[in-house]
Amino acid sequence: MDSTAAHGHLVPYRTFVSVWLVLLFLTTLLVIASRISHEAAVWAMLTVTPLKAGLVFFFFMHLKYEKPFLKGLLLLVLFVLIIFIALTFLDTSFLR
Repeated sequence: MDSTAAHGHLVPYRTFVSVWLVLLFLTTLLVIASRISHEAAVWAMLTVTPLKAGLVFFFFMHLKYEKPFLKGLLLLVLFVLIIFIALTFLDTSFLR
């Protein structure tokens, strides 16, 4: 067993700090959008939040170092989740 397998992946702190700063910036964008209008907040949440989740998955949860099968499986699960959310919005839009 080599040393990287025993100790995991060594990621420089600079990478984590950079990703954290990007997450803070994106959160600031969401707060600004929420103060503009309700519609802007909804669209910002639907676009920026998946990007933030992707950054957390990729860097903080070390998905970057996983095999392609696991990455593809995660994308499939997220795609199914998006379908269920879309169907929920579609269902609630006919209740009015």
